[in-house]
Amino acid sequence: MFPRHISSRLLEALSDSPVVLLHGARQTGKSTLVQQIASQGHKAQYLTLDDTAVLSAAVSDPPGFLAGFDGPIVLDEIQRTPELFLAIKTQVDRNRQPGRYLLTGSANILMLPKLSESLAGRMEILALRPLSQGEIANNKEAFIDRLFSGRAIQYDCRDEDNAPTLTDRILAGGYPESYSRKRPARRRAWFNSYVSTILQRDIRDLSNIENLSVMPRLLSFLACRVGSLVNHAEVSRSLGVVQTTLKRYMSLLEATFLVCLLPAWSGNLGKRLVKAPKLYLNDTALASALIGQTGVEGLRQLQLLGAMTENFVVAELLKQTAWSDTEPRLHHFRTASGQEVDIVMESPSGDLVGVEVKTRATVSSDDFKGMRVLADAVGKRFRQGVVLYQGHRVIPFGEKLHAAPISSLWRT
Repeated sequence: MFPRHISSRLLEALSDSPVVLLHGARQTGKSTLVQQIASQGHKAQYLTLDDTAVLSAAVSDPPGFLAGFDGPIVLDEIQRTPELFLAIKTQVDRNRQPGRYLLTGSANILMLPKLSESLAGRMEILALRPLSQGEIANNKEAFIDRLFSGRAIQYDCRDEDNAPTLTDRILAGGYPESYSRKRPARRRAWFNSYVSTILQRDIRDLSNIENLSVMPRLLSFLACRVGSLVNHAEVSRSLGVVQTTLKRYMSLLEATFLVCLLPAWSGNLGKRLVKAPKLYLNDTALASALIGQTGVEGLRQLQLLGAMTENFVVAELLKQTAWSDTEPRLHHFRTASGQEVDIVMESPSGDLVGVEVKTRATVSSDDFKGMRVLADAVGKRFRQGVVLYQGHRVIPFGEKLHAAPISSLWRT
C-alpha cells in the first residue's frame, strides 16, 4: 500500500474537530486510508454507505441510526445519504467530542450549499487526490514550501537514468488501481469501467439526469482541451448541447472531482486581464484514456503532449497543497495582450509564486516574459518564479527567477 502524505494532517484534524470529511474522486484511496486510520491511529467503527443494508438504515431513520453508536465512527461515501448531515449536526451540537465522525465522500459537498452549511464551524474538510509522484516513490514533496520560503531549488537530475520518464509518469497517472496495471490496454479498460461507474452512480446520486449519453462525449472533448480557457459557447456548438445544460454537466463533473477549473488571478490590478478559468482533468492517465491514447506518439501526433504535461504539473501541485504548510490556492494569469503564467500560487498572506511549464529541454529568457509582467505588477508580494522544463540543471535567469527540471516537483 502506498503511504499517503495527508495522513498526519488527517489525524491532526481528528484531534480537535468533531467532524472531519475526506473527499475526492472515487478510487483515489479514501476507503483504504480511513480504514487504516480507524484501525490504528484513531480507533473507530467503519461503515460504508455502499452497503445496501447500511444505506437503508441510514436513510430510513438518520437520528436513530447515529444514536446506535457510542464511540467514533467512520461513514464512507456520505454523499449517498445527505439526510445524515442534519442528524450529525444535532449529535455534534449535543457533544462536540473531537474525532467523533470521520466521513468520506466522492462528491464535493462545498458545491451543495445546503449540505455544507449544515456543518459549518463543526467540520474540517480535506481533499485526497490520486497518488502524487512523491507518494509513489515514498518521498514527501516540499516543492511548494521551498518556493514560498524564498529558497532556490538546488537539484540536478542527471543521475536519474533508471527513473521513469516524464511521459511514462503522465501516462501512468496516479489512480492506485490503474497504476498497478502495467499494460496500457488494461489501464484503458479500467478507466472505461471507472467513468461508467461514476456516471451511473455518483452523478445520478447528485442529480436526476436522464440523458447521460452526452457525458462520455463531453469528458473526451474536455480531455482534448486540457490547459485551455473554458469556452462554454464553443463546447456547446461542438457537442450540440445548449449552454444551460452544458454548464450543469460541467458542475457535476467538478462536483465528482473529475474536472478541475483553475480560476484566473487578478489581484484587483488596474490592467485588463483574461478572467476565464482554465480547464484540467484530475489525472493525466484518465485524460489520455478518454482520448484513446496510451502512448507518447499518439499524444505528439494530436499535439497534446505539451497540454498533458501542463495538466500533469497542475495535478501534482494540487496534490501537494494538501500537506503543504503554505496551503496556497492555484490560479492562472493572462493579460489581454497575451502575456501569461501557467500557474500562479497565492498564499493566504497574499504572497505569489509563478510556475511556467515547458516540454523543451532548453529555456530562454523569453520564457520568463509573463513571469516578469506578474512580478512587476505585484512587487514585493512576488516570492519566486520558476520555469519547469525537461533539462537537467537549475539555471538562474535573474533575481527570483529560475529554470528547473520538472522532476524537481517531487525531488525537493
